[in-house]
Amino acid sequence: MVLKNENEQFQTVDYTQDDSVVVITINRPEAMNSFNAQLRSDLLCALKKAKLANDARVMIIKGNGKNFSAGADLKNTEDVQKSLEEVLNNEYRPIFDLISNIDIPVIASVHGSAAGIGLSLALCCDLMIMSDDAFLLAPFTSISLVPDGGMNWFLVHQLGYRKAFQLCIESERIDAKYCVKYGLANKCVPTEILDSETLIWARNIAKRAPLSVTATKKIMKYAANHSWSETYDMEVPAQQKLIDSNDFKEGVKAFIEKREPRFNGD
Repeated sequence: MVLKNENEQFQTVDYTQDDSVVVITINRPEAMNSFNAQLRSDLLCALKKAKLANDARVMIIKGNGKNFSAGADLKNTEDVQKSLEEVLNNEYRPIFDLISNIDIPVIASVHGSAAGIGLSLALCCDLMIMSDDAFLLAPFTSISLVPDGGMNWFLVHQLGYRKAFQLCIESERIDAKYCVKYGLANKCVPTEILDSETLIWARNIAKRAPLSVTATKKIMKYAANHSWSETYDMEVPAQQKLIDSNDFKEGVKAFIEKREPRFNGD
């Protein structure tokens, strides 16, 4: 195992790399990992760093302390000086765009609460694992706001309109078992093994053919907003490109030889 620690440039985020798994940890535990300008800037920079890491195959986003993230820091006086439109478009949106468009899978590892814009961050990730005592919360009707950070899209697509609308206007906690049952999360594990189980999951995914994983992510993101026919048309050239790759040859050879494949991403 090769463990790289590259935290020095970030004030509110820890960045480490365990072999091919990048781990980004939100690190404002004294503020329940709520978002201020510094965290938004640090998280975006950390995500850009991960995007440039050629040996990275999976990314984990998690929180330090008692929570994944409590959302926006309502006590932050800096944000009062900016328009919310400016903050959402110029500081939050680049974070969500990067997670959505980065080639590697992104896993949200959620303990405690993921609330408000912190919930949007977790939902934006490709996969989610939760501790059994964790919960999601969209508290916007309690403070006279609407869900943001793309949350409306994520919830309606994943739950359907009626369930999504009910959860948001009632502002009730959404527990981990409910999240797994209705597809908001993939897995629920005991709190004490959340970190280890997340890393095991990430390492297993990292063993898969990276070109295939990247192409599958892109096509499935596309399929969410396009027809069957349009998605089919996207699959064909992607499959041809993959079948011409060295990784495909290695995968077939490993299958025949009954051994683990060694994918190089070419």
